[in-house]
Amino acid sequence: MCELFGLSASRPIHARETPLGRFPPRGGRLADNPDGWGLAWREAGAFRIAKEALPGCDSVLFASLAETLVSDLVIAHVRKARFPPVNTLGNTHPFRRACCGRTWVFAHNGLVPEIVEMEEARPERFCLPEGETDSEFAFCHLLGHLHEHLGRHVHDPAADWLAEVARISELIALGGKFNFLLSDGACLIAYGHDRLHYLETAGGAPDVALVATEPLSGHGGWTPFAPGELRIYRSGALVERLQTHPPEPEIKPKAAP
Repeated sequence: MCELFGLSASRPIHARETPLGRFPPRGGRLADNPDGWGLAWREAGAFRIAKEALPGCDSVLFASLAETLVSDLVIAHVRKARFPPVNTLGNTHPFRRACCGRTWVFAHNGLVPEIVEMEEARPERFCLPEGETDSEFAFCHLLGHLHEHLGRHVHDPAADWLAEVARISELIALGGKFNFLLSDGACLIAYGHDRLHYLETAGGAPDVALVATEPLSGHGGWTPFAPGELRIYRSGALVERLQTHPPEPEIKPKAAP
């Protein structure tokens, strides 16, 4: 059901110094996520995005970027098409939007189909999805609330915008499974509902924080997110942690062999 990878570092680092190169094979070879891949990374102060509606494990471009890019902020995604079960470029993560004077990037793992009707019922919609996924509807719902309640004051320390992100994330998680990576161009914001892990190397040279759906082999020390945990990283360091309380995700028992 899709997988995420995120990186925040205190300085731009070469992809070969990270486990990013282990991520493309999870797009259809090592995991069942064959329906597109996407990669967003900060370069020269702005996000660049590359994505294709084909298996990440088969993409020459993805493999090349995962070995050669240099950045201090990365969000990557490999997709398993569920809502809708349609593989198109428009349905491929990450998604990018402008809001509150910043450019935001978002990628999601999980399933929250109820958010589509919830977002379409809003009397005034700030953000209209370009694709069909519940993920992009959730992104627009989140940005719509930030725009409505905080506007250009979203980055005012007194505005407590991260608390608003946490509140809306908990609301969306009521409708399914909601793990995501979000960035405003400065921070890596990670919300874990039922499948997300982090690895921190604070005090290193450089400081690096990694977030991934599944711990990537070859790198020990990964820690699972608590259900409903929101972690915010800037320059490779944890700057805030908020705990929400969504319902426990349903875990179906495995069928007997």
